[in-house]
Amino acid sequence: MNQQNLKLCSEIIDDKYVKIASNSLNAKEKLFKLLLSQRQLPEEGFDDLTIEYLLNIFATMDTNNFVNKVGVGERESRIFSALVQKRNYYMGHGIGRSGDLIASQPKAAGSSLIAKLTKHLAKDALKLSNYQINELLIVPVATGMALSLCLLTLKSLKPQAKYVLWPRIDQKTCLKCIQTANLIPIVIETMIQDHVVTTNLDILIQKINEIGPDNIVCVLSTTSCFAPRIPDNIGEIAKICKQFQIYHVVNNAYGIQCNKIANSINQGLAQGTVNLIVSSSDKNFMVPVGGALIYGNDKKLIKQISELYPGRASAAPILDLFITFLSMGRSGYLQLQKERVENYIYFKEKLQIITQKISEQILNTPKNSISIGISLKNQKIDQNNQDEKNQITKLGAILYSKKVMGSRVITNKKNKIVCGIEFKNYGSHCDNYFTPYITVACAIGLTKQEIDTFVQEFEKAYTQNT
Repeated sequence: MNQQNLKLCSEIIDDKYVKIASNSLNAKEKLFKLLLSQRQLPEEGFDDLTIEYLLNIFATMDTNNFVNKVGVGERESRIFSALVQKRNYYMGHGIGRSGDLIASQPKAAGSSLIAKLTKHLAKDALKLSNYQINELLIVPVATGMALSLCLLTLKSLKPQAKYVLWPRIDQKTCLKCIQTANLIPIVIETMIQDHVVTTNLDILIQKINEIGPDNIVCVLSTTSCFAPRIPDNIGEIAKICKQFQIYHVVNNAYGIQCNKIANSINQGLAQGTVNLIVSSSDKNFMVPVGGALIYGNDKKLIKQISELYPGRASAAPILDLFITFLSMGRSGYLQLQKERVENYIYFKEKLQIITQKISEQILNTPKNSISIGISLKNQKIDQNNQDEKNQITKLGAILYSKKVMGSRVITNKKNKIVCGIEFKNYGSHCDNYFTPYITVACAIGLTKQEIDTFVQEFEKAYTQNT
């Protein structure tokens, strides 16, 4: 509300009350000024009323909310349902234009501002997470499709190449993103070192020499994975890619929250080739599924990805991220990261007590500081049930029935065909792991109460299934 309107308010109610209210409004305007000028996460998170106030201002800047506007185009942000309007804060134009995902829209100044500001806030969040990058693109698709966009862009720059070298990690998305880009995956098998499953870099080099660098679109490495798999050695893979002049894409789905992974990627950026890094918005910033971050230091390449995207796109994932960044603030985000590290230590301590009681062990994978594996070598096998797999996976079903979500039971007895490729012992990231096991993740937002509940329910379920 401008000063003229405030003066008019003083003619209706006592002037001293209007002055007090004016101070409150001015305080909010100062917050908005800092946001627009600094383009960083606010030091302290905004309250919900302040965020909604700002969103309403931006929504008013979009043409669909103009007073007495007339829209005669085929797309005028006409929204039938009032509920859908409210859900989107009265913004319906989406983001981008037909030629560029990050282009501003003439009809949507407010929505365009949100998209641009969210990019700045995401870059600030990455900086707080120790990532040394200078360019970023937020895409309204989840990690798998974001990886496909990266691969399609690289393919356009190297049209004669058709292979993607992919260190094995047993997650379907990794293969499907290659298939979606109409490329051929070459699986780089892993090796086992004590409890750890890791990429065999000698085989990676061997495959590059066999296929030839000119025929390879890129290496697709992975940092965030389920134990006993550990993150790929990004520094060493980056050096190999630099040596052979091959593009390198890093699937960093939920690695933003982990400083060890940030250090590994920074090493790769500094010493070798890391062209593109892809991370999930929901797994790292606690928003609904549907968005991803593509980032790195090659501004031209990331610009090409934004220009590859066909048509406009949904603004919903960007709006969710914008609201969340304003709500968290720098202090809230850093506190969540601090708590995650503390909870990881706490989780392992609690599991250590239980595994000793049930004569199992925590798998020793110190380079994976998000996922934890617990052996299930002593789970009793029903002699009348020849299907060992079903007996062991019953443990997961018991936990699920107790509303324990997210744990994964791996039997080492399951072969699976994914995208036409057969994998032995699918789920364990290798052909011959020495024990069945269960994995859990200490991700951002996990609470100590959830850890305590899991540990209690796991002990009960383990005993029940033995």
